[in-house]
Amino acid sequence: MKKSWQKNLETVLGVLLGNILLAFTVAAFMVPHGIIMGGATGIGLTISHYLPIQLSLIILVVNACLFLLGAATLGKKFVITTIASTFLYPACLSVMQAIPGITRLTDNIMLATLYGGALLGLGVGVIVRVGSSTGGTDILALVFNKWFHVSVAVLMYIVDFTVLGAQILFSDTEQIMYGILALVMETTILNRVMLMGQSQIQLFVISDKHEEIRERMIKEQDVGVTMVHVETGFGKEEQKAVLCIIPNRKLYATNEMIHTIDEKAFITTSQINEVKGRGFTMERVVYTSAEEIEAQNGDK
Repeated sequence: MKKSWQKNLETVLGVLLGNILLAFTVAAFMVPHGIIMGGATGIGLTISHYLPIQLSLIILVVNACLFLLGAATLGKKFVITTIASTFLYPACLSVMQAIPGITRLTDNIMLATLYGGALLGLGVGVIVRVGSSTGGTDILALVFNKWFHVSVAVLMYIVDFTVLGAQILFSDTEQIMYGILALVMETTILNRVMLMGQSQIQLFVISDKHEEIRERMIKEQDVGVTMVHVETGFGKEEQKAVLCIIPNRKLYATNEMIHTIDEKAFITTSQINEVKGRGFTMERVVYTSAEEIEAQNGDK
């Protein structure tokens, strides 16, 4: 019950923080400098160029229409994860645009592009990491995916570049180039945020002293290990290798420990973006060796 309450609180705070970041970025950096954007905001910018209607109101109407389409097509789960951002983002944007001086944070369009792209990626990343959705034109990609069975990623790019293309009609060359740069920056930061805190190091160790390495990794480094049967390429000799996943901070100490056991140990190190399962996303099981059980029985 407590974990469920904490999870719900994290989701609410994540959605709120993410939408505040998105609204601040659009109001402070993107709109004042005329940087073109994708998504529902890009549709809003296109319409507001031709019609004297407040940007936040246009986005609210666009989001509401797309939300209704998604709700009718994608079902209950979609509604739960998307409804908050659909209406919260336009409300936050309306508040941000009313803050005096928010459009004068910088006169440098390059700074606005870099900060804008980075903060957009951060905002979207925070929302997606707590299991929610930003809604908007992403809904179109999900709906078309269900109808036509085309990759969601491909459809999202098609929708975004269509929206960007509509703004080319009233944007100069530099605004277009800055818009593309902002989109690249947003995607880069979004990917970083999604992987933040989840990356680990994978060690694969081949050594004649694999048993000692296994035991000391478990006891001294407090990491789980897997023994892998391998065969040497030249001599065709069967051997065991040690495979383990460790946090980045333990890499140096683990390498030093292995070299003190066997200087000739063959070690490969790989960056792992995400790890799931026992000991990581599930509770770790503590195993007791036969020697420890025997010692405990002897004490009794």
